[in-house]
Amino acid sequence: MMNQMRLAENAVTQNDSKISARDVQVWYGDKHAIKDVSVEILDKTVTAFIGPSGCGKSTFLRCINRMNDTIPIARIEGTIRLDGEDIYDRRVDPVQLRAKVGMVFQKPNPFPKSIYDNVAYGPRIHGLARNRAELDAIVEKSLRGAALWNEVKDRLNEPGTGLSGGQQQRLCIARAVATSPEVLLMDEPCSALDPIATGQVEELIDQLRQEFSVVIVTHSMQQAARVSQKTAFFHLGNLVEYGDTDDIFTRPQDPRTESYITGRIG
Repeated sequence: MMNQMRLAENAVTQNDSKISARDVQVWYGDKHAIKDVSVEILDKTVTAFIGPSGCGKSTFLRCINRMNDTIPIARIEGTIRLDGEDIYDRRVDPVQLRAKVGMVFQKPNPFPKSIYDNVAYGPRIHGLARNRAELDAIVEKSLRGAALWNEVKDRLNEPGTGLSGGQQQRLCIARAVATSPEVLLMDEPCSALDPIATGQVEELIDQLRQEFSVVIVTHSMQQAARVSQKTAFFHLGNLVEYGDTDDIFTRPQDPRTESYITGRIG
């Protein structure tokens, strides 16, 4: 009951939301991984998903761009709407959806292509550029948006895999934003990076929220506190508490949230 009160207290109308999830449930075979999750995710806001390992935060993140569709034993119920449109409607093309809902993974995964071709890949397959000049402009804008242009502008034809780990992750962010998405999902994007690269990506996340709704899964409560405006705490497949980040970390309403924040569970 306290959980539902907390959710209601922090609820926003669907008109204010970029993503609206209602009664989402996920099974992997017989395992009930996500249980009755309802949440409103705002536009031009960083929302952090926190919780112990295996609590369902990454599973729920992958529901938002239908990545779980690629897992044969996965079954999803409930509704998730992007700008009011049900993303699980049969008429929705998952490939087109993933152009609107970009994703950056835990480990940097540049394609075995040049820096240029990594960023140009999405715009090419989605027909976003009519000629080479337009493609050049998209690549430059995306690399600038990922705070990487000045470091790579003179070696765009070199392999993306030759960059440092932090640069590779920013290249993957540039690749994700090149299709002009509306939402950017990040699944522990800094866990494989050193502190300096982590700081660069965190600064970038703050800049990206000027244009996108950013949703980040992080195992670091300190990172969630630094980069997000909203935080959702997951535990055992349940969304326990959701609200302003400052409130979640300083005035949690559910004892499970307080136990996680103070290190008693997790």
